Formats: sequence, structure tokens, C-alpha cells
Amino acid sequence: MISALGLDIGSKRIGVAGCDATGLIATGLTTVERTSFQRDLEQFKQIVIGRQVQVLVVGLPYSMNGTLGFQAQQVQKYAQRLSVALHLPLEYMDERLTSFQAEQLMRSQGISPSRHRELVDRKAASLILQQWLDERRSKRLGDTQPGDISSLPSGP
Repeated sequence: MISALGLDIGSKRIGVAGCDATGLIATGLTTVERTSFQRDLEQFKQIVIGRQVQVLVVGLPYSMNGTLGFQAQQVQKYAQRLSVALHLPLEYMDERLTSFQAEQLMRSQGISPSRHRELVDRKAASLILQQWLDERRSKRLGDTQPGDISSLPSGP
């Protein structure tokens, strides 16, 4: 399987998620408080080595109309620097509404998102990575969905 790291890159914090050994389930790992690129990089190096990461999956904040705005360009610049410095391939996922979804999940668990911003970032990163894992698995299975009878053999 693959060891991927999901990142929700913000201007103050970066939510970090990893996947299990099977590549099926994404889990929030930590939140990196952004200070300097060099300090951020040191934290990421430890995570990458410890988890034997093979790919970075970064949430790209498209605008609701599907364009890449200023924030998305900033995320791309940072992600590319990180990818080069860590010698890892980089893939992007549309992250529209992941922070909103993360906040909704937290509210349903009785946790205040405004008091736990780092947890929102971590949950958003795990949603980004889970989406990537699901899409990857779907492509490997030949794009057949559960209940799709078109993939079943017909007749004797």
C-alpha cells in the first residue's frame, strides 16, 4: 500500500493527517503551528521519516466558482517548496468545504470548533486525505461502485 500525508495548509497552522497501513482510513495526526519554513520543514521531516511517507496530498482551496484565488496560489507555493525539500511527489485535492465539514463533525460530537482550531485543521486534513484515498481506490477498482451490476458477468 501507500503511505500518504494529507495537509490542510493555512496561514497560521497546517493540519496533518496520515493513513493506516491498508491505505483505507485517514486519521488526523497533528497540527503544525507555522513559524518559519525551516522550522516547519524540520517537523515534517520527522513525520515523513517516522511514517515512511511516499506522497503529499494537499488540499487546494478553490473558490466556489472553481477558480484558484490568492489563497490557493499561496498554498501551491508552500506545498511545492515542501515537496521539493522533502523529495516527495505532490498531489492536490479540492478542499472546498472541508473545514466546514470538520466543524460540523465537531459540533455533532459536542466540541466547540472556535475553541479547538487546531483540531479543525487536523480533521480537515483527514477529510482531504480520505477523499484522495477513496478516489484512488475507486480508480484501482475500475471505477465500479458497490451495487454496480455492469461489472458482473452476464449469463452462463
